[in-house]
Amino acid sequence: MTTTKRSLVRRSARNNAEWCAVMSRTHGVPGGFGDQVWAAPARTPPYYPDAVTLGPGADPAAVLGGIDLTAPGATVKDSFADLDLTTAGFRVLFDAEWIHRPAGPPACFDGTPWEVAGAPDAVRAWAHAWDDGGGDAHLFGPALLDEPDTFLLTARAADGTVTAGAVASRSEGVPGGGVLGLSNVFARHGGTDAAWPGALDAAHRLFPGLPVVGYEHGEELDTALRHGFTATGPLRVWLHG
Repeated sequence: MTTTKRSLVRRSARNNAEWCAVMSRTHGVPGGFGDQVWAAPARTPPYYPDAVTLGPGADPAAVLGGIDLTAPGATVKDSFADLDLTTAGFRVLFDAEWIHRPAGPPACFDGTPWEVAGAPDAVRAWAHAWDDGGGDAHLFGPALLDEPDTFLLTARAADGTVTAGAVASRSEGVPGGGVLGLSNVFARHGGTDAAWPGALDAAHRLFPGLPVVGYEHGEELDTALRHGFTATGPLRVWLHG
C-alpha cells in the first residue's frame, strides 16, 4: 500500500468510526476513541461493529479489551485487514475495500432534486424506504437530527414518496484533511447504480471541497468504481462466536 493510500484509509477508517459512534450513541450505547481503536463496551446496533481500528498494526488486546466478549455476536472492523483474531474465537464475516472519490460533481446526473431530511417524519420516511420491509427501519431514528455532522440525503417522487437516499457523515480536522463518508446508499428502483449520481451531487452541493469515502464489496464495489471511486485498501470484518 502506498503512503497516499494508507493516509486515505486512515481518514476513511476514522470517518467510519465516527459514523459508527453516532449510530451507537443514538441507540444509547456510548463508545470511546483511543489511539488505536474506537470501541463500544456494550453491543452496538445490528450491522454496526463493536470496534473499528484506526491505524495499521493495532494491538489485538487493545482492540478486544474495550468490547463485550461474554456473549456471541461481537464484531470488529479491522480497517487495515492486518489482524488475526482467530485465537480469540473470531471468524471472518466478510472482506471489503475502502473507496475514495475526489471532490467534485458526478459525471452523469438526471437533475432529480435531493434534500436533507430535517424533521422526524422525514427521518422515518427515509428509514422505511431504506429498509423496504426488512424489519430494520428502527435503526434510523429522529435522534440523528441532533448529530451536527450526519445528514440523511433524500430523493422524493412528485407525490412525496422517498425514492432514494444515502447517509452523509462529515469528518473534519482529521490528519490529512476532512472527508465526507457516504453509506447506506439505496434506490427503490434501479439499485445503487440509480442512487449514486444523486447522492454524489447532493454531497457536492453540501460540501463541495470534501472528497467522498466509504467501503463496499462484491457487486456494490463494482458499482461504486463505475461512479468515479477508486479502491484504496482492504478491510475485514470479524465476528465472535
